Amino acid sequence: MLSADKTAKIIDGKAIAAQIRAEAARDAAAIAAKRGFPPGLAVVLVGEDPASVSYVTAKERACAECGIRSFPVRLPASASQDAVLAEVARLRADAAVDGILVQLPLPRQIDERRVVEAISPDKDVDGFHPVSVGNLALGLPGFAPCTPAGIIELLLRSGCDPTGKHAVVVGRSNIVGKPVAIMLSRKGRGGNATVTLCHTGTPDLGRFTRDADVLVVAAGRPGTVGEGMVKEGAVVIDVGVNRIADPSKKRGYRLVGDVDFAAVSRVASAITPVPGGVGPMTIAMLMANTVRAAAVHGPSAARP
Repeated sequence: MLSADKTAKIIDGKAIAAQIRAEAARDAAAIAAKRGFPPGLAVVLVGEDPASVSYVTAKERACAECGIRSFPVRLPASASQDAVLAEVARLRADAAVDGILVQLPLPRQIDERRVVEAISPDKDVDGFHPVSVGNLALGLPGFAPCTPAGIIELLLRSGCDPTGKHAVVVGRSNIVGKPVAIMLSRKGRGGNATVTLCHTGTPDLGRFTRDADVLVVAAGRPGTVGEGMVKEGAVVIDVGVNRIADPSKKRGYRLVGDVDFAAVSRVASAITPVPGGVGPMTIAMLMANTVRAAAVHGPSAARP
């Protein structure tokens, strides 16, 4: 291990996200000038789950900051599947809407898969449509899920090119683990790594994490990667956001990642903090995807 007076470089997700949002604002202004109206993002929220409301509010603030027109859609928690699908169909046909995002999770009476599949792939700025996932796997143009795309940008913009490195991903979710493993392994920018995907069925997790040059931890469990599980000089991306009871905090809890930050930062060469690491990148990449969608739709779209 490194000596106690040496600590990892902190990869500042807030600063990098601000760069991406500024680039999105610049490009959105250029698109608005060219076609006569700005990029548009519709966010569908069903119900009033506090976390979902918070996320949607943050997305709408980001739209305003980036010069993207926001189309908020609010439906009650009792809304039927047909009602949600009708809203998605309306937005799909609206030329002013370049991107559609349905905030998940949805109430139990609604089939999330059917709703996601109802979004046009060319407006699927969340990157969850089966066509988007297939394009990602095949290396074809399309939208990547925002959090994995943000992880790649964090690596590249902090000087940690994964090319030729051994990348280990802990977690196999469809939202983060699987897509980021694909992105790290594919040809081109932000890829060309040799990737190992670990999960709850992996015996002796430390055997794999100790061999990683780039370690992405998206297990959803605090303390998944601790002391002695990281190679000296590795780059560590901690995707986890977990609430831990802490009476000293005003809210009664604090946020921690899936990685033991104090221990691992003495060994890694670079690491993302929680909060302030991967989190800010998700909305930034949503803005970038929306602007990309508007660029694809181009000036030929009918003016609203």
